[in-house]
Amino acid sequence: MPADVRFASDEESVRRCWPLFVQLRPHLTGEEEFLARWARQRPEGYRIVYAEHEGTVLGAAGFRVLHTMAWGRILYLDDLIVDEGARGTGVGSRLLGALKDIAREEGCEEFHLDTGHQRHAAHRAYLRNGFHFDCHHLALSLGAEDPA
Repeated sequence: MPADVRFASDEESVRRCWPLFVQLRPHLTGEEEFLARWARQRPEGYRIVYAEHEGTVLGAAGFRVLHTMAWGRILYLDDLIVDEGARGTGVGSRLLGALKDIAREEGCEEFHLDTGHQRHAAHRAYLRNGFHFDCHHLALSLGAEDPA
């Protein structure tokens, strides 16, 4: 399926991506919280690109460019969502290709992401697009620490 990839550069275009983001991030309480998070992350370099076909947003990706001690200058993919009805049509690969181009244009040495261990279909898509499993990601919820 042909899809044009565009930057969501203003509130209106970001709002168009909300129905996709809620599929990946159901913990968000609503569109206004999504917009508030976008507004907070934007000064930190967070950007959104989306894939559209005939006026319908089929996929979206949130990313940032970072400098790290471990990998140098990288593009880090925070979010990648393809609408359930558009999965398997190449929209995700189209977004990943556009992000690879952005990474190269911005002088990134690598392209990184984390993915849930249970997201097997996503893993297959990433592997098909040239990614490999590189490390384990660990997390600690600070609100749930045992005070002992």
